[in-house]
Amino acid sequence: MDFVLASASVARRQLLAQAGIQAIACKSNFDESQVTLTDPEALVNTLAQRKAEVVVPQYPQALVLGCDSVLAIQGEIHGKPESPEVAIARWQQMRGQVGHLYTGHALLDPDQNKRVVRCGVTAVHFAPITDPIIEAYVATGEPLSCAGCFAIDGQGGLFVQKLEGCHTNVIGLSLPLLHEMLNALGHSIVDFWQPKH
Repeated sequence: MDFVLASASVARRQLLAQAGIQAIACKSNFDESQVTLTDPEALVNTLAQRKAEVVVPQYPQALVLGCDSVLAIQGEIHGKPESPEVAIARWQQMRGQVGHLYTGHALLDPDQNKRVVRCGVTAVHFAPITDPIIEAYVATGEPLSCAGCFAIDGQGGLFVQKLEGCHTNVIGLSLPLLHEMLNALGHSIVDFWQPKH
């Protein structure tokens, strides 16, 4: 059975590969502006499910995983920053604070007509970094492609003091949660492992 990732995220695909799953990446062109929820868990779960649903018709015999992440800090929900200026302002708000990174996961099994939707939440403790460091980090371009304005598996990892919860959830896909979701649908993770050459 094929495993399809309804995302063009390189980081998510690499996480799956590290876990032994060679996923087929299929970018979901779902229009996220259609969903305007203010609860972060409901938002990411709904977006993850919608992204997967868009891709399912192309892969009716596969398992399809949709994911979506946002950072909630001081009661505000943040996805990817729209511009470098927004990224700088956001880091000025985030530094020295604790944010919560929510990743919604929707695993659809069209063959069984079943689905499992779960949310992973990880607390992220940000370092109290200076304005020049913030500006230099934003100038690298890395924060502009990340929900929450940082990549823990990149230069952004320098500015995260501590995580409480799942590490891979912050990269965009909780591997332990995926394992639980596969089990809930009656699948074993080992069925998706690729033989090592």
